[in-house]
Amino acid sequence: MNNPIPYGRQNITEEDIEAVVSTLKSDYLTQGPKIDEFEEAFAAYVGSKYAVAVSNGTAALHLCALALKVQPGDKVITTPITFAASANCVRYCGGEVVFADIDPETYLLDIDKVRQLLENAPKGSYKGIIPVDFAGRAIDLEAFRKLADEFGLWIIEDACHAPGGYFHDSKKEKQFCGNGKFADLAIFSFHPVKHLASGEGGMVTTNDQELYEKLLQLRTHGIVKDEKRYKNTPSFANGLEKSQYSILDTQDYPQWYMEMQELGYNYRLTDFQAALGSSQLKRADDGLEKRRAIASRYQEAFENKNFIKGQSGVIEGHAYHLYVIEVEDRLGLYNCLREHKIFTQIHYIPCHLMPYYQDLGWREGDLPVAEQYYKNCISLPMFPTLRNEELDFVIDCVKNFYQR
Repeated sequence: MNNPIPYGRQNITEEDIEAVVSTLKSDYLTQGPKIDEFEEAFAAYVGSKYAVAVSNGTAALHLCALALKVQPGDKVITTPITFAASANCVRYCGGEVVFADIDPETYLLDIDKVRQLLENAPKGSYKGIIPVDFAGRAIDLEAFRKLADEFGLWIIEDACHAPGGYFHDSKKEKQFCGNGKFADLAIFSFHPVKHLASGEGGMVTTNDQELYEKLLQLRTHGIVKDEKRYKNTPSFANGLEKSQYSILDTQDYPQWYMEMQELGYNYRLTDFQAALGSSQLKRADDGLEKRRAIASRYQEAFENKNFIKGQSGVIEGHAYHLYVIEVEDRLGLYNCLREHKIFTQIHYIPCHLMPYYQDLGWREGDLPVAEQYYKNCISLPMFPTLRNEELDFVIDCVKNFYQR
């Protein structure tokens, strides 16, 4: 192969380019009509009532933690096998991150380990759970919702890897990632290697109107411009000059007025990014179908091979942001593939072993399943435009390495 093969790659079409150029030629570059269009289309795609577009997935996580009022000292449980932002959002608010181990078969947060943490702590010690649909495999949020309700916890679903992914609930019904039925809030990322690319970008979905309105406020500096929200707030009665108050109290409400009601952030998405996201969303199902076809080829190629210790496999509802295999001599394979211009990736170094979290007391040996997984895991190329000859080349290189 002459051209390098990355583990992930965006797919930008002429339609995408036209959508962006059209928006660049319009009256809006930052906050305009494309934001609402993208939010409405994405909410419909995942099946939620509300969606809030933001600047990136990390911003989405931070806003969720703020909206749920994470306070200093609040304990929140998440998985160590995730991008650090899933945990860091709790730290941004001064909360305490508690990692629970993963299930060795699914690579997802182990609900039994979470229950152990909750049962072994005084009641009320924990405030929430952040499960992650790692690699695109949908976690059983129905079971987590039941557990969360038992202990009075909220749930943020990190679905960055899984737009279009789903699991079957106890009634055998499909529950799509981010649909808001079991999680209080869910988040997505539109980084170029994800299913949908908008350069950078993220989305929060929810079915809770109060949380939705809070997210809108926090996304834009904590500022509101809705007359109904603040017409009778103390600022009108006490914080303004009498002359100003008499003007504001008339039916001719001044459109220039706004209030910053709390400390918020500038976490807005631009209109041209939203246009790109909306254009990409139109091809989302086609991209999922291709990802699942690639996964089937990997599964077939590596099934029953003695060098495979585990793999993502073919799972209904899996969105396949990643295809992971577990192997012996992972470093040797990684270097061999790079020599052939196949640029795989490792997802992830366990969060609890990052120096930052080790400084907070976490140590090697605390989460043995996650640590063993990390010693063997490697993510193979997985993106819809991966050509059949490229896929065959990757598979042959892996097999040839172990046959040697």
